Amino acid sequence: MPFVYIVRCADGTLYTGWTTDLDRRIAQHNAGRGAAYTRQRGPVTLVYREEWPDRSAAMRREAAIKKLDRPRKERLLNRDYRE
Repeated sequence: MPFVYIVRCADGTLYTGWTTDLDRRIAQHNAGRGAAYTRQRGPVTLVYREEWPDRSAAMRREAAIKKLDRPRKERLLNRDYRE
């Protein structure tokens, strides 16, 4: 099952992505082999995840989350976000 996830970087910024293997992907980010954005901002901590039925749905959700401003993302992390 694909996952959409948000990690908090060491500098406090948030990174959103999707993967089919969440543990492997977080390990990649922390090993400096993840996204270019997280390479200079590690280590990262998983702060949010959603499971989706297929890749296309996960990719659409990732895109939607990336469009949110920081306050809305923080509310999402606190499960207080309504679209």
